[in-house]
Amino acid sequence: MKNNRNLFRGVLIVWLAAVLFLTAATPQQALNPHPPDHVVKLIFIHHSTGGNWLADPSENELGGDLGRALMENNYYVSATNYGWGPDSIGDATDIPNWLDWFRGPNSETYLNALYTESGQNFGDFGSWPRLSNDPGGENEIVMFKSCFPNSDLEGNPDDPPDPEGWLSVRHAKYVYNEILKYFAARPDKLFIIITAPPLSAGNTTPEHAANARAFNNWLVEDWLAENSYPYNNVAVFDFYNILTDRDAHYRYHNGQIERILGDHNTLAYPSSDDHPSKAGNQKATEEFVPLLNIFYYRWQENAPAQPAASEPPPLGSETQAPIAPPPSGPAQTSGTIDDFESGAPAGTSGWEAYRGETFPTRFSCTAASDAVHSGTSALKLDFDVPAGSWATCVLSYGNPQDWSRSKGLSFYLRADQPAIHFNMLLYSGTPESQETYIYYLDTPEESVNGWARIEVQWADFVRVEWEADAGTSFAHPEQVGGLGFGFDGYEDKSNTGVIWADDIQLLNMGSGQPSAEETERPQPDGSGGGLPCLGSLLLPLAMIGMALLIRRK
Repeated sequence: MKNNRNLFRGVLIVWLAAVLFLTAATPQQALNPHPPDHVVKLIFIHHSTGGNWLADPSENELGGDLGRALMENNYYVSATNYGWGPDSIGDATDIPNWLDWFRGPNSETYLNALYTESGQNFGDFGSWPRLSNDPGGENEIVMFKSCFPNSDLEGNPDDPPDPEGWLSVRHAKYVYNEILKYFAARPDKLFIIITAPPLSAGNTTPEHAANARAFNNWLVEDWLAENSYPYNNVAVFDFYNILTDRDAHYRYHNGQIERILGDHNTLAYPSSDDHPSKAGNQKATEEFVPLLNIFYYRWQENAPAQPAASEPPPLGSETQAPIAPPPSGPAQTSGTIDDFESGAPAGTSGWEAYRGETFPTRFSCTAASDAVHSGTSALKLDFDVPAGSWATCVLSYGNPQDWSRSKGLSFYLRADQPAIHFNMLLYSGTPESQETYIYYLDTPEESVNGWARIEVQWADFVRVEWEADAGTSFAHPEQVGGLGFGFDGYEDKSNTGVIWADDIQLLNMGSGQPSAEETERPQPDGSGGGLPCLGSLLLPLAMIGMALLIRRK
């Protein structure tokens, strides 16, 4: 027994020494809570609670003096309010409305107005001081906040994301996951989410209040990690938590960010109603501003001067690429892109499935052995895509591939039925500056009882309609970032079936080029390139209708 105790002590000493060594060898970068050394333009999307928080206390009995604190920290602050902007989008700040702002059919119009807004728009909530000189240019920082009714969330604390549900845990998670795709396309902007303040105990149920706590914990602690978000242009300030308890905090303290949760899930700083009191608002100001400075400096470490080359299409539109950049790897050197025999191709993490979440969509893309052209496995794409939805299977490269020695792609195709509409996708550039090209085709008759060889020239791929220079042919095979297969729902029914792809190769590179008989094999109907199927044309119209429905709720 004594020897066992000595052994345990020895192991413990070695472990502690290793921890101390690693801690000393990998120090964390110091946080910087100090004001920027130049004027930074910021805009805040808010309603009454935000107006109170910004207001000078001499102008508003609930004033949190945030406007003054931001001015003193070198921020030139503008704001939106009720009635602001195109279509009075400023009226819409509930959690589901953020889809309208950042992913809706009119989001480009709304955001262009937001980025160039320079008015204070304090409305009836009291003025606040700001720097006298506008430094010019667009707003660099976007803060946005929903009001306290958004803390009356239905559902259960652990509900997964769901495109339905309005003010519920599941739909709130869905909304934030979707708008994160826009934030990934704008690393030149810093987005600050202010969690919705809590309700008073008498104006919500214990179950809904617990849901609000669970959702805000997810937003602060898990949201970015679950999405493998790779950038520093998104941060969350837990306005909710610090207002639930006098001893609750989210602040910079003793050289680190400290988050102390409250013992309650309702408002601990009441006024005559559910608006936080002056004391609660001023506590929030004191804790928020140093964190904003930290968020700003962290973002500036690698913030680009310009936005990414393309933004995601409106919610529910066609193919969307993954947010996180895939692992880097060597450039393509042989004619074979993937024969599905030896794991993921070099420089990739393998084929990954993505699907629309607005409607129930079943989709899988995996290597399977039930139908093969050669070897022991092929890529099997099993799909049920309803009208208005989409699905893609994407192979992404960490480093752009130089395929300029070839004239296009070839692969072998098998299907469980003829005339299935699908598309091929080609990505150009890096994940931070990506262009998307598409080629539409149908499964040919001969692919049902055997394998049909498909060839696609580079010029057959055209730029997708939701990006700049739509319809232009692909012309940079030296900068290929990835490729994929995509499926859209038909206009009035689901697109359902199974196809297999095997032996994907570069034309005129490596082995496996077609024989004379194969070269004469006709291409499938619809292989002419830029004519989309009916499902693709339907999606933008469907999303406009959905957005109008959401706004009316």
